[in-house]
Amino acid sequence: MSSLNKAMIIGNLGQDPEVRYTQSNTAVATLSIATSERFKDSNGEYQERTEWHRVVAWGRTAEVCQQYLTKGSKVYIEGPIQTRQWEDKDGQKRYTTEVKALRMIMLDSASGGPQGPQGGGQPQQQNNNQNQPASKPMSSNVELDSNFDDMDDDLPF
Repeated sequence: MSSLNKAMIIGNLGQDPEVRYTQSNTAVATLSIATSERFKDSNGEYQERTEWHRVVAWGRTAEVCQQYLTKGSKVYIEGPIQTRQWEDKDGQKRYTTEVKALRMIMLDSASGGPQGPQGGGQPQQQNNNQNQPASKPMSSNVELDSNFDDMDDDLPF
């Protein structure tokens, strides 16, 4: 039997990304992203519910998050949900559930606002691909990663 573990989130950062580096000098960014839903309650009054999501990005994606995202930034995140376990300093088992960001698209333009000053800005995208050179330039209206090297050439369409 097949299964699928994939989360897709569009929301706003609740704080600036927290970035740290592993012993092997790999960047790891932790993001706190809020999503909101509006609904009518039983009295016909509109209510809003906000859900907070913990997101972890690795490598070049983490570096892009650190460089370009700030509190309030609108972002699309895609990746699997994972639960990690560790022991705290008192020996207690702790758990956290998070989305591992394999794909990140910045939905705000670099020049401010979703459309930018001229309007019509395109989202910026970053895939978590360790084979990507770290010095790839960024600008608004540029897709960061279109790596199709691993696709089969014999597709019938």
